Amino acid sequence: MPSNQNPQKNWSAVKANDSWALFKIMSEFVEGYERLGAIGPCVSIFGSARTPVNHPTYALTRDIAYAISKHGYGVISGGGPGVMEAANLGAQQANGISVGLNINLPFEQTSNPYIDTDKVINFEYFFVRKVMFVKYAQGFVVMPGGLGTLDELFEALTLIQTEKIKAFPIILVGKSYWGGLLDWIKKQLLKEKNISPEDLNLIQIVETPEEVLLALDKFHVKGSFRPNF
Repeated sequence: MPSNQNPQKNWSAVKANDSWALFKIMSEFVEGYERLGAIGPCVSIFGSARTPVNHPTYALTRDIAYAISKHGYGVISGGGPGVMEAANLGAQQANGISVGLNINLPFEQTSNPYIDTDKVINFEYFFVRKVMFVKYAQGFVVMPGGLGTLDELFEALTLIQTEKIKAFPIILVGKSYWGGLLDWIKKQLLKEKNISPEDLNLIQIVETPEEVLLALDKFHVKGSFRPNF
């Protein structure tokens, strides 16, 4: 080992910085809880930040968010461009509640212009932001997306499966996009008994805004809404 490297000494300095970071983490939780707790029942919409405005997925996301807002839910997005922007646009066009949970990144992202000015919340930590997506959502609508979308999808599935949160509908939009993933889950995870057959009931695939509303109504038939934990 080079003489200028001392793992224990370097680790001690990192540990001290981590302790102070707890205050920033706590402040993000407090702000998120206070502001989102006052908004009411919402649906979180996820998808790629790379989806261009002229893409069919952008238009479909906007239409879904519009329908959800007209149905009385607030819409929560990640606050950025692409699918997130389309979700906030649809909510705004419906005169609904449009929330953006923006994450501070070195290469992106500024919040999109379709979020209610008093409902933009900026986060430094992904894990705090993900808590907010889950805690106040009465459903997840998952549009085509990449690694971040998959991360949010599977975290929600895991939390419901392990009963760390109460169940809510997880709606994947687009059979052509998500069908292969669901087939793999059935052929690999279920075949190897790494999940139970009933776990498949946590996911449903739809194609239209009308089917999204039907899935939400079917789940929330009693109309009882509350935070998930």
